[in-house]
Amino acid sequence: MEADPTPSQTTDNAIDVALMVRIGAGDHAAFRVLVERHQDAVVGTVAKMLGNPSEAEDISQQVFLRLWHHAKRYRPEAKFTTYLFTITRNLVFNESRRRSRRKEVSTDERDEFSHLQVEANPDRRPDAELLQAELQQAVDAAIAALPEAQRMAVVLRRYEQLPYEEIATVLDLSVSAVKSLLFRARTTLRDSLSSYLAG
Repeated sequence: MEADPTPSQTTDNAIDVALMVRIGAGDHAAFRVLVERHQDAVVGTVAKMLGNPSEAEDISQQVFLRLWHHAKRYRPEAKFTTYLFTITRNLVFNESRRRSRRKEVSTDERDEFSHLQVEANPDRRPDAELLQAELQQAVDAAIAALPEAQRMAVVLRRYEQLPYEEIATVLDLSVSAVKSLLFRARTTLRDSLSSYLAG
């Protein structure tokens, strides 16, 4: 059972809902504030889901454009972040399916991405830092290899610290199904990263 939201979480949600009301009335300043409040979380989630930081900005812009266009119809039936991450999920899953249809499977992208990660001069980095960067790449690759729903559940839980109930709403699943997804994902990740964990 998840703990009740803290006063700051309740206040954050009230601020977001108030901003959405203003956005629904066409308030551009309120929209800018809302984007600033949630941009990092959305961009980070999209980047981790697609494994391609350069596409994360485009998809994230689409998320916020959708918020703008649907603001008049927005009803705060769930937490605002649940609504936001549901839109994010839909766009990310659509993009994943578009890629698999076009056979743009991410080997080229992963090569490009790992090149970006290894760009720094190794001579200037201590061994521990190199190992940490290598481990982070291994974790990112292992998460990227998970099935779509498992990957989204892991990203929302691990990086966004969403409660199980909110993840369940975002993924349109029961809480027990989310826990099962996370259990399977963690088992897969443990197996994928066993050589690092053993070290």
